[in-house]
Parts: sequence; structure tokens; C-alpha cells
Amino acid sequence: MKTLPPLLLALGLAATAHAGPALDRIQSSGRIVLAHRESSVPFSYVLPDGRPVGYAVDLCLKLAEAVRKKLRMNTLSPQFLLVTPANRLQMVADGKADMECGSTTNNAERREKVAFTVPHYITGARYLVRADSGITDLAQFDGKTLVSTKGTTPLKSITQANNERALHIKVIEAPDHAKAMELLSAGQADGFVMDDVLLYGLVSARPDAAKFAVVGKFLTIEPLSIVLPKGDAELKAIVDEEMKRLIASHEAHALYERWFMKPIPPKNTALNLPMNYLLKDFWKYPSDQVPY
Repeated sequence: MKTLPPLLLALGLAATAHAGPALDRIQSSGRIVLAHRESSVPFSYVLPDGRPVGYAVDLCLKLAEAVRKKLRMNTLSPQFLLVTPANRLQMVADGKADMECGSTTNNAERREKVAFTVPHYITGARYLVRADSGITDLAQFDGKTLVSTKGTTPLKSITQANNERALHIKVIEAPDHAKAMELLSAGQADGFVMDDVLLYGLVSARPDAAKFAVVGKFLTIEPLSIVLPKGDAELKAIVDEEMKRLIASHEAHALYERWFMKPIPPKNTALNLPMNYLLKDFWKYPSDQVPY
């Protein structure tokens, strides 16, 4: 068996050391694992036929293609992995997913565990209520029940606000957005606190959408980003570069139009949510650095 010259061997070892475990795994397996959500409309959700779709899913597929080109692979097969708000970060941290394509907030606490690329949306937590409830702001939930989704920043924020302001709100956790919506609809909760864009998405798919209203001022500001493994600098560099290219070329804007302004499956109804000023301003100088 031929042996490599010492210099080539050393260069090969250096290249291997430079690539993080995610890129090594992607190149050796010929597949990239994209984590997705079940009901985070329109970012990442599952159609009745089991197919994952959404704005963040489409972005991830473009990022996966950029990885394929950078690694000079002939083919790279995306493999989808369903995750929940409670386990999504751990799946990436443990190497079971190479990216999480959803509606995950980039904040300092989470950056201790995983990495994030350039935000693809900036939103804030508000409240979904039944339209006939008369509730319009947080103070009116005093003595009432609010539901939020386990493992989310809105849940943490409303718990903190409840304690600090002594609002006497009963805060309950739901395992996912669909269950939280079910509790609100059944009258077991007076409101559902979550990123407002997700609330609009959940309501849009319902035949009784007119029975619900999104109310209140922003409880939080949430820069939503695709999640990456921490410490995989080369993968992050590829993804960050491609996100910036997608924004500069307006391909990201076209995807935004597709998922926020036009009819989307499965009901073929449109959210009609124009890009807000927060995202417009942030995308003028896109960066993975967020002030949170």
C-alpha cells in the first residue's frame, strides 16, 4: 500500500482538524440532517402527507446546497428530523441534527449551547385570545390562565413578568404550539403567549379564525435564526456567507413573499404579513450578532 509523503500527510491531517464534526459527518455520510418543527407556521411545519415545509425549511435547503458546493460533493441528501421546542437545541448540540430549521430565538443563554446564523425573522411575543374575551393587554390576564409552549423564550418571559409584576396569572406549559392552541380553543386557557407571527400562522389555518385575535404590546423582541452546532467554525462560515448572499441577492426576500404574503398550504390562505421594519433594518447590514 502506498504511503503519502510527509508534507501531504501533514496537510491532510490539518484539513481534517480544521473541519468540525458536522462537516466531517456530512461529507462521510453523504447526507445532511435538517431538524424541523411540527406546527410552527409558516416557518416549519408538517403537511397532512407528512412532508415538512415552510420558510425556514426552504432557507435550510438553500444552505444545504451551499454546503454541498463548498465540500465539492456530487450529491447531498437532506434528511428531515422532527423536533420539539423542548429538544430542538439538544438535538443540534448532540450532533443528531446539523441545522434546526424553525422559529428559534437567538439569545445569549442559548449561545452557550449552540450557534446561530443571520436572523431570518424578527418578531416579539404577544397574546392570542378569543375575540369576544375583551382582553387587549397583559394586565387584563390578572387572575386568569395563560398557556405557552415548553422550552420557548415567551414562556420564560411571561413567567418572569408574572412574578415581577405580581399579576397572579396561572401560567401553564403545553408540549407544542398545537396543544396550546387546543387549550385556548377549548376554554382551558384565557390566552396563548407566543411570537406573534406564529400566532397569526396558527390561526390562519383554522376554519374559525375570526374567533381569535392577537393583542397586546410586545412582551419580548425575538430574532429568529437557524440553529447550528457550537464550535463548528467552518460550517458556520459557509452558512453565514450563504445567508448574507441570499439577502443581498433578494432570494431571501422572494422566500419571504412566498410564505408570508401568498397563499400557503394546506388551506391555501395567505398570512398577509409584510416584512416589518425590524427585519428590513437588520437585513441592510446582515450579521449573526444580535443585541440579546
